[in-house]
Amino acid sequence: MSTTALQGLLDYLYGTLSPSNMRWVAEHLVMQAEKVENPDLKPYTMEEINAMLDEAEADFEAGIGTPHEEVMREMDEEIARWKAEEEALKKAKTYVEEELLEAV
Repeated sequence: MSTTALQGLLDYLYGTLSPSNMRWVAEHLVMQAEKVENPDLKPYTMEEINAMLDEAEADFEAGIGTPHEEVMREMDEEIARWKAEEEALKKAKTYVEEELLEAV
C-alpha cells in the first residue's frame, strides 16, 4: 500500500473514530504485527511455567547456578572492558583526525 493511500486511511480513521476506538485499533494492529513478525511466538502454558520453576528450584537445591555476587562482579568487569575499548577507540579517532589535519 502506498504512503498516500495509508495517509488517506489514517485521515479517514482520525475523522471517524473516537480516541478510545483509535487506541483499540492501534492495540490490535500491534498485536497482529507481532504475530506476523514472530509466528512461532506463543505464550507459555501454566504447565510450562510450573515445570521451569520446578527445574530452577531443583537446581537451586542442588547448588547449581552462579551466585549473585559473582554475576555482578563479572558484569562489572565486562562493563569496565567495554569502557576501556570505547576510550581506546576515542583516542585512536582523535589521533587519526589530528594526523589528517596535519597532512592538510
